[in-house]
Amino acid sequence: MAEQILEGVNPTRMELLEIRKKLTLAEKGHKLLEEKRDALVEKFFEVIDKRNELKKKIDLDFKDAFLSLIQAQMILGESKVDDVSYLSQDLGDIFFESDNIMGVKIPKVNMEEIKPSTKPIYGFFETCARLDDAHKKFGELLVQLLELAEIESGIKSLSVEIEKTKRRVHVLEHILIPKLFATIKYIEMQLEEREREDFFRRKRIKALMEAKKE
Repeated sequence: MAEQILEGVNPTRMELLEIRKKLTLAEKGHKLLEEKRDALVEKFFEVIDKRNELKKKIDLDFKDAFLSLIQAQMILGESKVDDVSYLSQDLGDIFFESDNIMGVKIPKVNMEEIKPSTKPIYGFFETCARLDDAHKKFGELLVQLLELAEIESGIKSLSVEIEKTKRRVHVLEHILIPKLFATIKYIEMQLEEREREDFFRRKRIKALMEAKKE
């Protein structure tokens, strides 16, 4: 299969110099994109590990919180706990910002205004300590779930950027750079062919002129 060359190429020395410059830039760009891809992949797996650790903690904390809730239901009865659950309070506002990881914008949840209540708003007379524990633990879980959502969003953003970078590396490595090499080779062959033709033409002219003199 013949190597593809760039379209609309004129086999001149000026064009050859321009193509060589493009090849140098393409090779530099390819190297930088490879480095970026590798760094993003490394960061991606770091964030994955962080996500997995947080999920393990959340799973354990959920079990602990539900255990306190079940114990409260056993002491107070399900209907009483259900009634108390309707006594909710404002935990604050969530603000969305963005962080920058290696040029990739990562959604970030600003949780400075989120203040989980550690003190129940219901009365203590008809409740129990286990319900207080459940209230506190589920409030702490809310913050962890917001953090998990932020990490998951970051994973998605990184994965999209990794795929984009991989495609660019592939285009440079398997399409553009081979085309530039093939184009350089084509121009060099054309120039060499012209030089040979010029050489033989000059040689023939010289021979004709010498024959004329004789």
